[in-house]
Amino acid sequence: MENHHVLLVEDNLDNQNLMKFLLERAGFQVSTANNGLEALDAVRRDPPDIVLMDLSLPEMDGWTAAKVMKKDPALADIPLIAVTAHTLPGDRRRVLDLGFDSYISKPINVRMFDVEVTRVLNQKSQAR
Repeated sequence: MENHHVLLVEDNLDNQNLMKFLLERAGFQVSTANNGLEALDAVRRDPPDIVLMDLSLPEMDGWTAAKVMKKDPALADIPLIAVTAHTLPGDRRRVLDLGFDSYISKPINVRMFDVEVTRVLNQKSQAR
């Protein structure tokens, strides 16, 4: 997925480093944000091809940041993947109902992580 820009929104540095490594190894260009406010600034400044966002973030959580993105016509079409430890029954449905395109639970499956990102990008490309 060379040249695809991923914005990775994750406040845990260990998780951020692992996911960034996996994405870069797969050929993605990766930028990072540590919370929802930084994510919104980043997508407005340099819109990525896809956003991977944790839901439990400081300052502004991923739930709120996603709502803001989906209400903004300039950002609404950017694919969103939730990467989260929220795995209670109903969490997946709540995430998808909010407008996320996919849901990856933590701990992530390192063999399938970039595969799911690629799948969502391809699905969005075909829909356009």
